Amino acid sequence: MAKKNDSTTKEPGRAKQLWQIFLMTKKTDKALIPLLILTLVAPLAAGIGAAILISAGSILTLILYIITGLMLSILLTLVVLGNRAERTAYQQISGKPGAVGAVLRSALRRVWQASEFPVAVNPKTQEAVYRAVGKPGVVLIGEGPQSKTKKMLDDERRAVLRAVPDIPVHYVFVGPDADATPLYKLSKKLRSFKNSLRKAEVLAVSHRLNSLSRGGSLPIPKGMDPMKARAQRPR
Repeated sequence: MAKKNDSTTKEPGRAKQLWQIFLMTKKTDKALIPLLILTLVAPLAAGIGAAILISAGSILTLILYIITGLMLSILLTLVVLGNRAERTAYQQISGKPGAVGAVLRSALRRVWQASEFPVAVNPKTQEAVYRAVGKPGVVLIGEGPQSKTKKMLDDERRAVLRAVPDIPVHYVFVGPDADATPLYKLSKKLRSFKNSLRKAEVLAVSHRLNSLSRGGSLPIPKGMDPMKARAQRPR
């Protein structure tokens, strides 16, 4: 029996993954290196300064403050690297059909109910409408120019209100318009709406809408693979 080739199945170590994420992000993010230097140096310097002022000659206290500053530096550096890497990944897929679906699949958490598949799509021009259900109610996201997606959102809003009357329905536009929401800010935009539903109500509304969807979810627009577009974050 032939032995498995471990070199082809073994995943890169965590340090190597972080290095790959750093190399990928710094190619397009010019502010990355200054930010990482700041997050690495500032907490460590603060820890050393506090150690000198507070230790009162105690070697143990001095060491503890320095270690605390170092750990905080590492933590903040990883957080900043992860956020900047995610932003860069979303900027790279911004404007491509299916990009909104990639964000809905990878970035939404907690009680949000959403799918990477659009609920409406223009097969000729690839504009699409996505639906997310959360505590703010139903959020309809138009992917494409607002002039072309507004009517699609209005049609979907009427369908939603026929299924679940009196539910709050919000619009978000992700596209080339000046006032559109950037792709990397989409999840933050969804969370900015005022909450009006409880967790049980979110699930009930989502199940109701899904059960009434004609023919199930629409195919995702060509040109985008959400599984390959998920931003890689340090773990």
